[in-house]
Amino acid sequence: QVQLVESGGGLVQAGGSLRLSCASSGTRFSNNVMGWYRQAPGKQRELVASMTSGGSTNYADSVKGRFTISRDNAKNTVYLQMNSLKPEDTAVYYCNIFSFSNNRGYWGQGTQVTVSS
Repeated sequence: QVQLVESGGGLVQAGGSLRLSCASSGTRFSNNVMGWYRQAPGKQRELVASMTSGGSTNYADSVKGRFTISRDNAKNTVYLQMNSLKPEDTAVYYCNIFSFSNNRGYWGQGTQVTVSS
C-alpha cells in the first residue's frame, strides 16, 4: 500500500521561507514523477512543481525563481523549498507520485501553508 506523508507546512510572514517534505512508503517505482500541488479555498488544485526520477523539473510560472523541488530517490522523499513567500501562496499543499510502471497516481493528505501579509 502506497503512503505519502507530508510535513513542513505552517504559518509564515510574507517574504519568509518554508520547506515541505514528502516521504513515500510502499513504493517500488523506479520510473515516476513526484510533485507538489496546491489548492486554495474556492480554487482548483494546481501543479506547483514536479520532478521525474531522472531529474527533470517543471514549475508553475507563479513560483519560478522562488520555489525549488528536489528529491532523494534513496529515501523516496521529495522536498519543496519555498522562498520569498507571498500571501497568494496560501493553500493546502499536496504531495503526489505518479508511477509510469502501473500508470497510477497517489496523493498525500495535504499540509496547510499560510502566508500572512
